[in-house]
Amino acid sequence: MLTPDTIRTATETLSDLTDYLRENPDPVEALALVEPLLDEYTGLPVQLADTLRALARAVQDHPDVPRTAQVGLLITELRTAAWEQTDQHTLHYVLDDLRALYARTPSPTLGGGQCR
Repeated sequence: MLTPDTIRTATETLSDLTDYLRENPDPVEALALVEPLLDEYTGLPVQLADTLRALARAVQDHPDVPRTAQVGLLITELRTAAWEQTDQHTLHYVLDDLRALYARTPSPTLGGGQCR
C-alpha cells in the first residue's frame, strides 16, 4: 500500500543520488546509476507525467470536487506539466551520447585506449 512515507522514501533516494553525484564519482558508475531514471519508457519523466495526468483525472472525476473555473484551471496546469515532463523523455539520448563520448575518451590510467 502506498503512503506518503513510501513516496518520501523514493524522493530521499533521489536526494541521496544527487549528493553522491556531487562527490564526482566515476562517470561510468554515475551513468549507470542515472540510467534507470531516464529510461525512455519507464524513467522519471514518463512516470511523473503519468502521475500528474492520473492526479488530474482523479481530481476531475471525484464527485466531491467542485466544478469551478479555478479547479478547471488547476487540472489544466497539471496536464500541461505532464506534457512538459513527457517532453523530457528524450533525455535518454543524452545518456547514450555521454556513454559514447566517454567510450571514445582514452583512459589515462589504462594506457590510453580500449581493448579490442
